[in-house]
Amino acid sequence: MRIIKGDPCVSEGAAWLAAREPRFALALTQVGPLPLRLKPEGFSELLSAIMGQQVSIASAAAINGRLRDAGLVDEASVLAATEDDLRACGLSRQKIRYAHALASSGIDFDALRAKNTPEVIKTLTAVPGVGSWTAEIYAMFSLGHADVFASGDLALQEAARILFELPDRPKEKEMRQMALDWSPWQSVAARILWAYYRVAKDREGIT
Repeated sequence: MRIIKGDPCVSEGAAWLAAREPRFALALTQVGPLPLRLKPEGFSELLSAIMGQQVSIASAAAINGRLRDAGLVDEASVLAATEDDLRACGLSRQKIRYAHALASSGIDFDALRAKNTPEVIKTLTAVPGVGSWTAEIYAMFSLGHADVFASGDLALQEAARILFELPDRPKEKEMRQMALDWSPWQSVAARILWAYYRVAKDREGIT
């Protein structure tokens, strides 16, 4: 299992993908150096990801900022927090339930480092509020897994439609099948597509 630890790993993956798929080579001429995008591990990072679901980036940042200010960023403090405490930070009733579920899940975040991607996703998605996308993003950026792809991500799907000149935006199942061709560097393929999406959005006014 390859772990991305720095920019040289991303560059290696990008070169491999460009040699295998000419469209990735084309995209790389337009997007510039790919970002590393690695994030911290642990409860706080996963809680932050859950808080960011189905809200704007600004709203997610505000909620996570209030949680940090209130000291509600570890299992014990979140588990001890009342619904009113969490509601005061901007959490909906559903997000309160998810936060408490994560805090009581007993996930050994250190042990996740030794698990392969399917095991990580299985462990995380067993927690209410953690879907496949959130688990894949955690595996990709917090654990650095090189061969994972967030197939349900709409920006990745739209970028693939444009770059590969598909008649329609691929659905999650189709996107997952496409990504298999980019193994063992699926997460670098995702970085290319996210970067290409921004370029295409600026060029074509995609919303």
